[in-house]
Amino acid sequence: MILVAMLAAPLAGALVLLALLARRPSAETAQVVPWFGVVVSGVTLLVAVAAAAVFDYGRAGRMQLQVDREWIPGLDLRFHLGVDGISLPLVVLTALLTFLCFVYLVRHRPEEGRLPELAFTLLVLEVGMIGTFLALDLLLFFIFFEIVLIPMYFVIAVWGGAERRAAAVKFILYTLLGSAVLLLGLLLIWSHAGTLDMVRLAERHGEGVPHTPQIIAFLAVGIGFAVKAPMWPLHTWLPAAHTEAPTVGSVLLAGVLLKMGTYGFARIAIPVLPEGAAVLAPWLGAFGVAGIIYGSLACLAQRDLKRLIAYSSVGHMGFVLLGLATLTPAGMNAALFANIAHGLITGLLFFTVGSLKDRYHTADLSRLPTGLLGTLPYLASVFTFACVASLGLPGLAGFWGEMLALLAAFQPAETLSRPLFLTYMAIAGIGTILTAAYFLRTLSRTTHGPPAELPVPVAVATLPDSLEDEAESAREAMVAETSPVPEPRVQDVTAYELAAWTPLVVLILAFGLWPKALLALTDPAVRALLGAP
Repeated sequence: MILVAMLAAPLAGALVLLALLARRPSAETAQVVPWFGVVVSGVTLLVAVAAAAVFDYGRAGRMQLQVDREWIPGLDLRFHLGVDGISLPLVVLTALLTFLCFVYLVRHRPEEGRLPELAFTLLVLEVGMIGTFLALDLLLFFIFFEIVLIPMYFVIAVWGGAERRAAAVKFILYTLLGSAVLLLGLLLIWSHAGTLDMVRLAERHGEGVPHTPQIIAFLAVGIGFAVKAPMWPLHTWLPAAHTEAPTVGSVLLAGVLLKMGTYGFARIAIPVLPEGAAVLAPWLGAFGVAGIIYGSLACLAQRDLKRLIAYSSVGHMGFVLLGLATLTPAGMNAALFANIAHGLITGLLFFTVGSLKDRYHTADLSRLPTGLLGTLPYLASVFTFACVASLGLPGLAGFWGEMLALLAAFQPAETLSRPLFLTYMAIAGIGTILTAAYFLRTLSRTTHGPPAELPVPVAVATLPDSLEDEAESAREAMVAETSPVPEPRVQDVTAYELAAWTPLVVLILAFGLWPKALLALTDPAVRALLGAP
């Protein structure tokens, strides 16, 4: 029942907030709501950590802590939950990022206010995200997969930037269209396999589903997952959504929601439809490497930091798709490792950029001051660390997923063309160089160089008192006009920011220095799904 408790905690917290909203809370009550969110999400995180503590790591390839109850008997639908070595890291990551978002909200309140509504929305979002990784029934998976859309729509549309409404509408239209196609694919699987149980379907490795329906079903579910991943060219909703979303929305969107698409490929599309995967994997790899190059080139042209990180996600998720497309245990392990690494690193990037935007009221590279290492040494250092981790520096978590994806492309599954995947590997290798280029360019424009200073006023000769007053006023006006950003002294990293960022920094270092901690967990489950020895 520990998995039910993991869903019940945020759901109960959301219901409490709903009752509070019905009574129209006072302003004083609303101000303590972020602390309530910290407590509820903290309980959820503790339950997730407890699940990880009781998990049998010697049997990571098998489903554990299962809950299997009859749901709709007439349709053979069951409320079936469980975790294995693939889903457990994603569940803990989701609970961790949600908790850190509430910690961040304690100090960084949105300008639009409505704190109870925001906390309610984030807790409902957490239910959907965790449920997606726990569900072992295809219809239950689809329901949780869809639950996340509405709360994320409101997070963007209500608490986002100036163009938030258009970004939210684009997000919901793309994802709903992808979900409709996904549902058709899941129903096609059901019609041929006769079951919606994901464990039984994976154990059959496509048995019972003919070759052509497998191809059609893989195409349908692949499109649904590709929209959420996001895969080029179905990614166009992502930059606008990231740019306009508030900081906590961007962290959860990049850190968790994108992983739901690639998780769907690993959990459902590839193991359940192996013949369809063998036919369409070359296309999946092609779109993946196209996304790597496209995302990197788009980053080189960006002036907004949030939009730059959004496009970088397109490139990083391209490596995940390339690893999945190899249809090998090495490739899928690479994809799953890169999923976790990207969630940690990009979450940290959006946290730090959000803090910069709070201080300088802009994320535009041309308006942000230079030399931040001199003016905000701690904040700039964390931002530099996140950028270096994202570009794939050895010793940090971002390195292993990309390197292993390239290694898997060197030796794809026997059913795939090795020369084709060697070409993909070479193109993706160019993408790693471009990734380093745009991140180093970003750092050179923000953290490095001399700190930005106010222009030195022109010397004024000694004048009578009245004229001196006029000259002083002129100097002050000149300083105000020539300064690129408001110049009041800004605070470096706060205690709340440090509390929200430290776990991410520690995990990025830990997985970078000891990748086996994660790979030893995912590998048995990957081999069980693929039927590999």
